[in-house]
Parts: sequence; structure tokens; C-alpha cells
Amino acid sequence: MSTFQAPKGTYDLTPPRSATFLAVREAIAAPLRDSGYGYIETPGFENVELFARGVGESTDIVTKEMYTLTTKGGDQLALRPEGTASVLRAALESNLHKAGNLPVKLWYSGSYYRYERPQAGRYRHFSQVGAEAIGTEDPVLDAELIILADQAYRSLGLRQFRILLNSLGDKECRPVYREALQTFLRDLDLDEETRRRIEINPLRVLDDKRADVQKQLTDAPKLRDYLCDACKAYHEEVRALLTAAGVVFEDDEKLVRGLDYYTRTTFEFVHDGLGAQSAVGGGGRYDGLSEMIGGPELPSVGWALGVDRTVLALEAEGIELDLPYATSVYAVPLGEEARRVLFGVVTGLRRAGIAADFAFGGRGLKGAMKSANRSGARYALVAGERDLAEGVVQLKDMESGEQSAVPLTEVAAELAKRLG
Repeated sequence: MSTFQAPKGTYDLTPPRSATFLAVREAIAAPLRDSGYGYIETPGFENVELFARGVGESTDIVTKEMYTLTTKGGDQLALRPEGTASVLRAALESNLHKAGNLPVKLWYSGSYYRYERPQAGRYRHFSQVGAEAIGTEDPVLDAELIILADQAYRSLGLRQFRILLNSLGDKECRPVYREALQTFLRDLDLDEETRRRIEINPLRVLDDKRADVQKQLTDAPKLRDYLCDACKAYHEEVRALLTAAGVVFEDDEKLVRGLDYYTRTTFEFVHDGLGAQSAVGGGGRYDGLSEMIGGPELPSVGWALGVDRTVLALEAEGIELDLPYATSVYAVPLGEEARRVLFGVVTGLRRAGIAADFAFGGRGLKGAMKSANRSGARYALVAGERDLAEGVVQLKDMESGEQSAVPLTEVAAELAKRLG
């Protein structure tokens, strides 16, 4: 065993479990690709200021959880703790919003990093698939993204998740609510750090998970009572669109999410089988973020779904994905001449689009057939000197055990026919 191990709070993805993670990423991405979202990839690190401005200086992410570094040139960089700020920065830098086709619809997949206390479902390195629709204020867009996430989860077979929905108001009505909330919170028995948060971003206090804090928040002013008419109408339209699409959701007036940039629609996907770390994904509208990071006014909405959390949700529901085996055909040569000939056959099968593997290392028949079994291959190709002299290979069905001789020149056609 190596003396080195993965850093605390991280994990390695290795076969066969890694195949589930790939399948989850694909399932989340598929409805996005079918709905006009183009793929975007951004660096794993960005300027610290991008997250300080965009995510919010009062958030735990920026104050406690960000991995920061100083380059040899003196630049202050941070490993990305979330995806939205990076994607919006890249879209602005590439002038995607000026191409004349708004909204700019993008999806992405990658690793993110936060210095958190490791526990089941919470890692310091984690994987997400996200989607952003940039440049348009339209409740239909908010509903579309929630519906696509719901569709992705259902395509995986998940059923025990819930969608929580809220509106955080906008720059017109939220300041009025903020002031009322601050007045209420200042009279509570709270620790010094929470008191500091009251002055910077009081809505984050509503998100505090501690029981002694939640108990004191029972009579806190409700944001819905302060929404302006425009925000109320917008939120009702989102709710109506989701209902018409058959998507079930729950109104949660305390849902604020952990990032400062959200406005109006905010939502979270939670799975009750995951214990404390019940959120599997979430997002919302962030109409002011572009201006926060130095861009023009670009109302936008998006979400990120945790791949790790989604895999845990599948396990909690006892769902095993029907994953295709990586190998359809496994070649077993007996002797040097057969090694040369069968390797040529395998190369040809691969070029024809048939997944094929080979018994490397010159093992005997027994050991090679064990490897063929472990590979999950549906068929094995076995050939020795006598077979080659007759111009055939033995084609063995690994499920039924039936074996038949097939002419070398017809192997690819026969396998293509059998594999459909």
C-alpha cells in the first residue's frame, strides 16, 4: 500500500463505483442538452475577489471555507467553492451576452472545494452539475430549470426527494424586510458572530440550523408579508407553471440558501434519507450578480446539483442503476500466434464500435476466463493453434455457456448481429 493517502475530506472515485457517478452526471446533463444549454468549463481556481464580491463576504463559504493561495507573482487566488460566479465571469469575459440570443443557457460539471468538517455527504472536494440561464427575467425560465432538475432526478428513479420553494424579493422590497428582520433579531439572545451577521446579512440568520436559534425565530417577521406586488406576481407565476407541469413543491418561507446573490425565486432539493446533509441541490434567481462582479445588468437564474449527494440519495432509496458493462467481448488467446491474431481482431472490433478487451500477460485458459467473467463481457473469443489453422475462433456466450466456431473473417459481423 502507498504511504500517501487522499487528503482529509476528499475521496477517490474508482471502478466500479465511479460508473455510477458518471451515470448520474449524464442523467443530470441529458435534459439540459435537450433544452438548449451549451457546455461551459472554467478554471478550478479564480481571483479571490470574484467570490468575495459574488458569493458574499459575510457567508461561511468566504469567511471560513475557501481555500486561498498566493501565487509567486503575488496574485490572490481561491479554489472555486461554487460554480455560478465562475460561469458568469466567463460568459461576461467572452461577451456571450452580446451575441444577441438571450438568455445565454449554459451547463457545466466539475469539482468544487470548501474547507468544511468532513462527514457523510459533506466533503472538502465535491462534484456538481450545474446550469445557468443568463440575461433574461422570466418566471418561465425559473420554472424550466426546476422542471429539468426534477426530470433528471426522476430519470434516475429517485422519488423520495422534495422541492422547497421561496421568494427572497428584490432590491425594491427586500431592504424593507431586512430592516424589520434586523430590528427583531437584535433583541434575541445570540452569540457575537451571529450578531455580526445580523448587521451584514440578516437573512442568513434564518438559515441557522442550531435548535436554540431556531426556537427564537418562531415569531420572526415573514418575508412573504413584505414582498412587493411585482415579486408576488412573479412568484405566483412560477408556482402556477410548476403546478401545471405536475411538479410537486413545498413553500418554505425560511429558505434563504447560503449565498448572498440570490433574489426572488430560490429553491432547494432535499432528500430525507440523508440525515443532516439533506440538501442534494438547489439554486435560484440572481438578478444582481453580474453588476456585483463588474458586469452590466443581466438578470439570471440557475442551479447546482451535487453528484455525491445524488449518489447517496440513490443508495438511501436502494436504487441500483442499470449500468452497461464496459466490455462486451473479451478475447482469450492460447499461444503466441493467437495473441497476434486475436489482438488484431480486438482492434478491428473496437474500430467497429464494439467494446472489447484482451487477456494480457499470457495467462492460461483458466485464469483468462476468470478475467473474462469479471469483465462482465457477454461474449468471449477463444483461439488456439488448431482454431487458427482452421481459420476460426471459438465464440462463447458467457450467459448460456454455449460455444460455437465462427470464421475469423465473420467475427465482427456475427458479434454486431448478436449484440444488436
